[in-house]
Amino acid sequence: MTPTLLGRWQTRIFLLATVGVLVSLPFWLGKMGKPSWIYFALLGYIALFGLVWDTLYIYLQKFRWDRDWPGLFQLLAGIWEGLFVGGLANTIGLPGISPQTFKIGLFICHYSLVWLTTYLASQALTRILFPHWRFRGGRWF
Repeated sequence: MTPTLLGRWQTRIFLLATVGVLVSLPFWLGKMGKPSWIYFALLGYIALFGLVWDTLYIYLQKFRWDRDWPGLFQLLAGIWEGLFVGGLANTIGLPGISPQTFKIGLFICHYSLVWLTTYLASQALTRILFPHWRFRGGRWF
């Protein structure tokens, strides 16, 4: 599958709004640290900054012969995105998230779980449950 920009955006938002929210629920309820809405705010920032990253990824894919990323590149892209969002929140803060309330250890745990489950869902579950998704460039609508 060669993803389109609209397809990447739709897939990112869909997976973060379903899988990401389910993974964030235990954090929000306080099963992992103090209960806080900050995990959903971080999920929103990950989605928002991810839309910008997807634009860059689509541009870079044009230089590959098959115009697609190997699955490992997609997994590694999550590391860069996590470093960016975590670094911003930890140093200068994000709207609604001050550096004083931001806990880097919990962020690493939360982000790692969200990104890994989202990656696995996109590489396996989505392809099984929604086979036509692959033939539409990742677009849902």
